[in-house]
Amino acid sequence: MADNPNPIQMQKYLSGIDYPASRDDLVRHAEQQGADSDVLDNLRKIPDREYNGPNAVSQEFSRS
Repeated sequence: MADNPNPIQMQKYLSGIDYPASRDDLVRHAEQQGADSDVLDNLRKIPDREYNGPNAVSQEFSRS
């Protein structure tokens, strides 16, 4: 079972992304930044919608 990375760890891999961003945009950007599989798996679990900033992502990420 994958560990749930904390929102600060996740935001490290999303630094520099342009918002609004879709879930797929977030996953793609995190992959390009070298995110590990736990971060990517958890990003893939958040709802597929447009996120208007890092706080919106952090809220969903902490729920997954």
